[in-house]
Amino acid sequence: MSRVFIVGGAGKVGRRLAQQLAGRGHQPRSLYRHPDQTEVLSALGTEPVLGSLLELDADALAQRMAGSDVVVFSAGAGGKGGPEMTDAIDGRGLELTVAAAHLAGIRRLLLVSVFPEALRGTSVSATFENYIAVKKRAEVHLVATDLDWVIIRPGTLLDSPGSGRIRADLAVPYGEISRDDVAATLAEIIEQPSVSRCIIELTQGDTPIAEAVQRLTCR
Repeated sequence: MSRVFIVGGAGKVGRRLAQQLAGRGHQPRSLYRHPDQTEVLSALGTEPVLGSLLELDADALAQRMAGSDVVVFSAGAGGKGGPEMTDAIDGRGLELTVAAAHLAGIRRLLLVSVFPEALRGTSVSATFENYIAVKKRAEVHLVATDLDWVIIRPGTLLDSPGSGRIRADLAVPYGEISRDDVAATLAEIIEQPSVSRCIIELTQGDTPIAEAVQRLTCR
């Protein structure tokens, strides 16, 4: 049983992850910033922890995550608020979380990132290009730390039900994946501590999630 602190706990992946973890017998705790989300999160089996990455400093965030075994950073501005909000949440928010994890004595941190080639070959906005750049800087920041980190790069996220089957490796062709399957993969990695200090690309596929994670070479 692991105590897992989810930054971005009210997001679409964060909610699914909390539910997955609770169902597996873990103790999830979900950071959220809108008080009206409390009951929804509690119903998923997670402990709601009120706080905003826009307002907390490292000490305050460390106090909230204290006692956790693992931190999962799945927060994201989702394109709302323009480049400034992306910089604040996806960029500085990850840096804040890393600093807080150090202060709280938490070694393991999982980051939900993005394929660098997401939507390549299509017409994308300057906001999206900034999003890709910020995500890459966040990865670079995390990799440079001494934490026990894992970076997950899911393909285009879908709200369709998960299949329980994925393609996961250090590099895979770009594609789509259900948020359900992303959450299930994160939960499986949490249960496989030997998967450490590697970047994993993730799309829908033919391999059961547990088997796909066990096959990963970054051990």
